[in-house]
Amino acid sequence: MFGFLRRKKAPEPFEAPAVEPTVHPLPYDAAPQSPTIEPTAPPEAFAASNPPATPITTASALDAGKAEQPAVPCVMASPHTAQEAAQEPVQEAIQENAAAFGESPHRDKPKSGFWQQLARSRASFTEGLGDLFLGKKAIDEELLDEIETRLLLADVGQTTTQSLIKALQQHISRKQIADANALFETLSQLMVERLQRVQKPRPAFIEHPHIMVVCGINGAGKTTTIGKLAYYFKNQGHKVMLAAGDTFRAAAVEQLMAWGARNQIPVIGEPGRSDSASVLFDAAQSAKARQIDVLIADTAGRLHTQGGLMDELKKLVRVISKSQPNAPHEIILVLDASIGQNALNQARLFHQAVGVTGLVVTKLDGTAKGGILFAIADELALPIYFIGVGEQLDDLRVFDPQSYVDALLDRQS
Repeated sequence: MFGFLRRKKAPEPFEAPAVEPTVHPLPYDAAPQSPTIEPTAPPEAFAASNPPATPITTASALDAGKAEQPAVPCVMASPHTAQEAAQEPVQEAIQENAAAFGESPHRDKPKSGFWQQLARSRASFTEGLGDLFLGKKAIDEELLDEIETRLLLADVGQTTTQSLIKALQQHISRKQIADANALFETLSQLMVERLQRVQKPRPAFIEHPHIMVVCGINGAGKTTTIGKLAYYFKNQGHKVMLAAGDTFRAAAVEQLMAWGARNQIPVIGEPGRSDSASVLFDAAQSAKARQIDVLIADTAGRLHTQGGLMDELKKLVRVISKSQPNAPHEIILVLDASIGQNALNQARLFHQAVGVTGLVVTKLDGTAKGGILFAIADELALPIYFIGVGEQLDDLRVFDPQSYVDALLDRQS
């Protein structure tokens, strides 16, 4: 019976409250019971219940037990019960810590942010396309027609779509494709090749300053893209300067100055100044005097159909060329992916006017028309240097054809 009532909470034995109203004291000379596994408690609770500076005696422990809680039946926990109780707070702590760091202890980690940001473009490619290939072994005209429809809906364009379908038919006729799965893999390879064959490295910053003129229509995200480019190049270790050449749009200069302050980068230009050509010329001279690595020049937004404004853009390029030999070194066109095939027309006319050297395609995170990149690559052979997939500073991504196609076709592991 004494063994049933014996409890051990400290190195020295003490009397515990009895089950019955009568308390049976534990003999002081009783031998200590063999060690048992006790539930793990948080450090604060342990310190509060067992102060290290005050030794625990049998009498004090008994008095404390009577004062703090009423007499209740004492049920001795089995070793298994004690172990389970000890594990419960540990598991809860693990789940709380996982939640604090944005992770779920019971779920796999999500795919990359880039994969998630292209969800709408991916949906236009893969909605129904996965079911089309699932369980299908034979290749027939119906399958090819469905692929063609999906490509057209994603704004790949009539010419590029027909070229891709023709290439697939050639692989089929040569017995290079055995089933629907192989057809899907071949389609993926052809799409990557369409983009890779026009890609080339951006020009290195050999001359200082390296002058980059950024142009595009109103609303394409020109000024925001310039701010993100400045952030990117600064993180690459380059000295960056901005030129506020958009003197037409209200608050355009103030917006660029805000980006400069955010990135701690100097901006040449002032509100109320109307001659954009003189602003860019002064910026080029200032960048040279300050030994700037790259000067990014903003220009006023203009429609590709406005002949007078396109002539003004040509004038800006000529003025910059007089400030430094071989300048401007890059003419970057910013395109809004959400306008689909109209972006192709813009790229065509801007390229004819000033000789675009590379593209930045924005708003790919909010459109289902990501296929326009293939049409531009096929028709104009212009490299795509960056793509915009969000509003954050680091959401301007260096364009990689393989990663882009993998994300579109849901091929990322």
